[in-house]
Amino acid sequence: MSRKTHPLWFLVPAYALLVVFFLLPTVFNFVYAFTDWSSFKAAINPVGLDNFAALAGDGTLFRSLRITVVYAVLVAVFQNVFGFLLAVLLERDTVVNRIARTFFLIPVLMSALAVGYVFQALLKPSGWLADTTWTIVVVSLIHAWKWMGLSMLIFLAGLKTVPEDLVEAARIDGASRWRTFWKIRAPLLAPAVTFTVATALLGSMNGFDVVQATTGGGPARTTEILNIFIYRTFGQGLFAQATTMSLVLFLLVALLAFPVIYLLRRRERIL
Repeated sequence: MSRKTHPLWFLVPAYALLVVFFLLPTVFNFVYAFTDWSSFKAAINPVGLDNFAALAGDGTLFRSLRITVVYAVLVAVFQNVFGFLLAVLLERDTVVNRIARTFFLIPVLMSALAVGYVFQALLKPSGWLADTTWTIVVVSLIHAWKWMGLSMLIFLAGLKTVPEDLVEAARIDGASRWRTFWKIRAPLLAPAVTFTVATALLGSMNGFDVVQATTGGGPARTTEILNIFIYRTFGQGLFAQATTMSLVLFLLVALLAFPVIYLLRRRERIL
């Protein structure tokens, strides 16, 4: 690089795309949240914190935030529990297990909208998706079903990296298979747990497609996560309010997901 022979200019197209499609929209997201931008006005004027005050006074935003947090927690729990159980059941490298792993990975490769519409047709909006209490659980299970193959793959990789000599030493000392698994192998899966929980939380808190395809936020808006609310607000032409909501979602992810990741990384070091 000191001789100017390193082709740094090869990075220019990648950085240009990053700036145009990520950095600039992010900056404008912070800017437009403090304006009165809408489809009903030609001019855009600054309004300070008025959008935040209006949203804070409307219980709809806090309801969507609560639903988003509940949805994210349910998805993270279901996805990782199912993925962990599948990894344990399919750990042995047999022909049947390899075929089963392939089938469980297929939903990961499918379109989330397609998965949502298939389950909507199977469960019927007037049936499983009509209960105002349990629909959020059903939709969370659908989201977890789509991505549990990825969690299974990560846990499988973690199980394969456990040193075999530790397991053999425990068995020589008289530890049962169950005790060996929970006292030696399971703690060494801490990095895999950190990754799967973090990706599940971040993915579900930014979720949209599965919920939109299955319930559209219903019944009675009981599954209206924040991205569904933002989508509807944009559709009404209230661009500044929708941008403010997306900023609130960004802050929600930062305040909830990153502390969880920090605690999980700290747990890794302890284990």
